[in-house]
Amino acid sequence: MKKLATLITLALTTSLSSTHLLAAEKLRVYAASSMTNAVNLLVDEFEKDHSVDVIPVYASTSSLVRQIERGASADIFISANEKWMTYLVDRKYVSSDNVTNLCENELVLISPKGIPVSLDISQGDQWTKLLTNERLAVGNTMSVPAGIYAKEALEALGVWDDVSERLAPSNNVRMALALVERNEAKLGIVYKTDALLSKEVSLVETFPADLHTPIRYPVAKLSDKVVAEQFYTFLKSEKAKDTLNSFGFEVR
Repeated sequence: MKKLATLITLALTTSLSSTHLLAAEKLRVYAASSMTNAVNLLVDEFEKDHSVDVIPVYASTSSLVRQIERGASADIFISANEKWMTYLVDRKYVSSDNVTNLCENELVLISPKGIPVSLDISQGDQWTKLLTNERLAVGNTMSVPAGIYAKEALEALGVWDDVSERLAPSNNVRMALALVERNEAKLGIVYKTDALLSKEVSLVETFPADLHTPIRYPVAKLSDKVVAEQFYTFLKSEKAKDTLNSFGFEVR
């Protein structure tokens, strides 16, 4: 009888757990690929205190914006670029009242680990010499925020014409990082947070902030779900700020 009672209890517990999982509300968080590791941890922290199944979706900001335009059911959107968020606000996909700046980042030049690089980033001839038969990994300079910032910085330095023919553009910043990690590109321009996560690259130089548009990550609440408001509020909490800071993001 005891064995039977135990089996019944286990069955009921399993059934209740399954019912809970099925009943848990879903929250879809669309975030720029450079936020992957930080958002994964933020999601874990949020789920501990809320009965919700958070589904993160990562891609380049431009790709996520296109998905939202086509009707993707995003509840929260974290952009790596203020202009793309403004684009959505201007087209009424999000209210400006539901947008706030989450954090900031820096732009850095990297090289594969163990391959020493000496470069004065303001000298075009040095870029040309280093990139002879080599490539500079960047995000797409027309659409990917990291690539847009990279082009701005290189133009401000006066070296864009020296490097523009040696680019290895990618669909997001994590792909640019991977090219350098695999030694398929001698240099790469990524966010500081990406460089800090990788054991396969070395930081060559940090681009001065005045060379490009400020790298700010605005976050928007796109739905009226209660849990979306809760997650949006959570992202502004001290706990969330500590998490973002731990990954190298700057929270002001």
